[in-house]
Amino acid sequence: MRVSTCLTATFEATFAASFVCVAMMSMQAPAARAEGDQTWQTCVSSIAAPDAKVTSCSEIIDAERETGKRLAVAYCFRGHGLTEKRQLDTALSDLNESIRLDPDSACALTNRGRVYGFKRDFDRAITDYDEAIRIDPSFALAYNNRSDAWFNKGDVDRAIADLDVAIRLNPQLSIAYGNRGFAYYRKRDLARAIADYTMQIKLRPDVLAYINRGNAYRDGEQLDRAAADYGEVIKLAPTDARGWRNRGMIKLFQGDGKRGIADYDKALQYDPADAYSWSNRGQAKMRLGDRAGAIADFRRALEISPGLRTASESLQRLGAAQ
Repeated sequence: MRVSTCLTATFEATFAASFVCVAMMSMQAPAARAEGDQTWQTCVSSIAAPDAKVTSCSEIIDAERETGKRLAVAYCFRGHGLTEKRQLDTALSDLNESIRLDPDSACALTNRGRVYGFKRDFDRAITDYDEAIRIDPSFALAYNNRSDAWFNKGDVDRAIADLDVAIRLNPQLSIAYGNRGFAYYRKRDLARAIADYTMQIKLRPDVLAYINRGNAYRDGEQLDRAAADYGEVIKLAPTDARGWRNRGMIKLFQGDGKRGIADYDKALQYDPADAYSWSNRGQAKMRLGDRAGAIADFRRALEISPGLRTASESLQRLGAAQ
């Protein structure tokens, strides 16, 4: 079967988010001066919230007791926290200072490359990743992050080559499998994409991995498997509209309009601003003979997205064009 062109497939944030660069942590941050120094531990933590990281690193920097590489680490990790808060210019300033203090810090160079990536300055990002890799050729995450810049420059093959190296260096690096899966997906190599997403899920299952594999199954017309993956999204994040609307689409593809509408009801409960969900639910209602309900949904879709062609054409077919 072929996917109906009357329904609009939405990839939401999956294109961008699936290739998000991993924040680089210092591989061996210097030990705290005193055991149990919680401020230092929070500053260099890989799991601390960005606000807590920025606050703790700022305390260390402002105290003016650290020098050299330890001070460089504090700037590097505060730069990471600021990057997570998308305060990119301030983050860049911190990472520049970290690199000035410790020019051989692959951590700071890779974090700065990540900031340049967010600023869409991919050439500078690649320059920083190149230098980080020169300093530490075994730094798998630097290869992973450089692949993002190549990908965004349109060189998918070079991105895959970097991800091949990242995975060879660190076979447990789950995001590298996800990123390579996404690159293969862009090349329409669905079998390889699914294999990589499956490995990502095995190593570290998360919402985006299931969405991306579900999309690959959907495009390969393995609809039951796609529905199962979107169902896993619903289990992991029941208030995330993406699982509901993607599974709803599969139900509509399979001709199960009532269950499709039920899923779209939930999707719109959690994300009422998604025009595609309104339009697709309108398609289901139209097929089930609910003309008034379909018209209402199509009109709501067009209020949100006036240029949504599927909704406007459906209203014309119903004789209710605006």
